[in-house]
Amino acid sequence: MLRKIAIIVFEDTNLLDVAGPAQVFRTAAEQLIAAGAAVEPPYEIVLLSAGGGAVTSSPGVQLLTTGLADAPCSDFDTVLASGGHGAQAAASNERVLGWLREASGKVRRIGSICTGAFLLAAAGLLHGRRAATHWGYCGELQASYPDVDVDSDSIFVEDAGCWTSAGVTSGMDMALAMVEEDHGRELSLLVARRLVVFLKRPGGQSQFSAPLEAQSTEGPLAPLLNSIVDNPAADLRTEALAERANMSLRNFYRVFEETTGVPPAEWVERARLQIARRLLEQTSKHVEQVADQAGFGSGDRMRRVFLRRLGVSPSDYRARFTRPPSHDAGEHISVLTSTRT
Repeated sequence: MLRKIAIIVFEDTNLLDVAGPAQVFRTAAEQLIAAGAAVEPPYEIVLLSAGGGAVTSSPGVQLLTTGLADAPCSDFDTVLASGGHGAQAAASNERVLGWLREASGKVRRIGSICTGAFLLAAAGLLHGRRAATHWGYCGELQASYPDVDVDSDSIFVEDAGCWTSAGVTSGMDMALAMVEEDHGRELSLLVARRLVVFLKRPGGQSQFSAPLEAQSTEGPLAPLLNSIVDNPAADLRTEALAERANMSLRNFYRVFEETTGVPPAEWVERARLQIARRLLEQTSKHVEQVADQAGFGSGDRMRRVFLRRLGVSPSDYRARFTRPPSHDAGEHISVLTSTRT
């Protein structure tokens, strides 16, 4: 079954918002053909814009597009709105919004990457739904569209056939989840390995970045947050942190939650988890060494946090992220001919 994927772009669209998901679907098609599970590519990518023709992306690369007037929405299985600096302007284009509204009742899936959520929200497609967007724009999306339940943490969200993702590369995570929905986990896993990305970051995995938040935070807790990131194995009990901040415990809790949105222990655990993930991905250190360096104290404690937050053990996380495929495509997806299409 051919599934046509439409990606709506506009001037100053983010190129990775387009190229990332497009490559996921293209690689999935290549692997299905290589395994003999398909003769023709099962996915076709079509770039659409309001007026058609060449559209210039944010890094200056031009994208050749088909105009919406020449693209009946009923032709498509999935429609995705890309993000980028031009998203807010595109969200005021009635030609784009009208096409999206019509498509929402005819396509199987509709979604967005990054700030493409503003297009869906402006078209009224996120009304009463949970949605994700880039962490830096969550507040603006919520303020502009109070009827949308903005999830500021998840990397992608699926709500009744409407898919929204966070910043840039999370569009690939969402596309991998779509491939899994269409053809099963085996193919999705193979595509992730081919593209050297970790499968599968759960949609509920956090956008949280400890170094980024620490660097961008202003106010009395900024030095403390940076210190936590730089020294995750230090004594980071809430009482110790309050003492270092020269605050009473009660006042520290209040100021910390006002600054970060979460309690101190939650922020520390998330920071340690992120540091441990980076060490597992980029070094050959033993799991116990990683646990010690990231501040977990023991491999068992780190394993419990990984299972609770990511759904995988540290060793499984490392294996999935770093190990290249050990077999060819046909061996990996020999079961694909019997999976759902």
